[in-house]
Amino acid sequence: MKNMNLELIQQNNENNLNRNFALEAIRVTEYAALSCSSWIGKGDQKNADQAAVNAMRSSLNAMDIDGTIVIGEGERDKAPMLYIGEKVGTGKGPQIDIALDPLEGTGLCATGSPNSLAVIAFAKKGCFLHAPDVYMDKIAVGNDVPEGIIDIDESPKTNLKNLAKIRKCDVSDLTAVILERERHAELIAKVREAGVRISLITDGDIAGIISTAIPNPSADIYFGIGGAPEGVLAAAALRATGGIMQGRLLFDDETEKERAKKMGITDLNKKYTTKEMASGDVMFAATGVTDGFMLRGIKHHKGKNITNSIVMRSATKTVRTIVTEQSVY
Repeated sequence: MKNMNLELIQQNNENNLNRNFALEAIRVTEYAALSCSSWIGKGDQKNADQAAVNAMRSSLNAMDIDGTIVIGEGERDKAPMLYIGEKVGTGKGPQIDIALDPLEGTGLCATGSPNSLAVIAFAKKGCFLHAPDVYMDKIAVGNDVPEGIIDIDESPKTNLKNLAKIRKCDVSDLTAVILERERHAELIAKVREAGVRISLITDGDIAGIISTAIPNPSADIYFGIGGAPEGVLAAAALRATGGIMQGRLLFDDETEKERAKKMGITDLNKKYTTKEMASGDVMFAATGVTDGFMLRGIKHHKGKNITNSIVMRSATKTVRTIVTEQSVY
């Protein structure tokens, strides 16, 4: 019996991410958030992002993993560090695919606006959609909604009506999150026509999507077009919370389509589910840079740095919030 238990433990360790990865993930996002915090409100997006990138890369390279960036800062010719395909870690540990955004909401950080985050997700090799740096149409709801209630191909009115029915409330009681962009003018008009409140966000759609699926959610549904890499990261978080998301890649030209094909995308019009974007045992972590509806931002108080982080794991369906105080010498 003892040998059988050992075999089961070994098998679980092979198939799932070790729970120690949770603390490792938090250390990575904390360091990135702290490193860019000195640029909050200074109007310099480039240096804020670079500080977060440098810190996150340094932390990852100290981990005993054979890691590959599959969602990163962009392709190699456009991103000097943490580019798609870059190898990180000591190379001594398990093969891990990594999706990350060292500073989600660079503009939010630069202007001192809410909801800027440092974000990362880990999964076993081959579990993340290798999404090119293009746009993605997205829709997302929380974990109390059965499959089939929302559909990216349905009208906003139909999705809102179906959601209200499941929630046993009036459509007017719902709140939708939408990025404030010119491309969303028609979408915003249709949602308002349905009588739904809208929380417009200027940036940071990862936080916007997750806001529908965390305990005490601040929104009921997310609509709209944002970055495809951010869509994969949000899907990783929703795998842990049980939220539902659909996404479809959008292409501006043939060059983007060819790039997607080279990354393994065969059906350019495919409607992706949450599990198709992030499968297997997924671990997601984020640390607040500026205050937001999900996490508080970096605080410097009485010789201490205070960080607020969240870590989620799909295998155990756990969501943990962590407050860390670090003395500054």
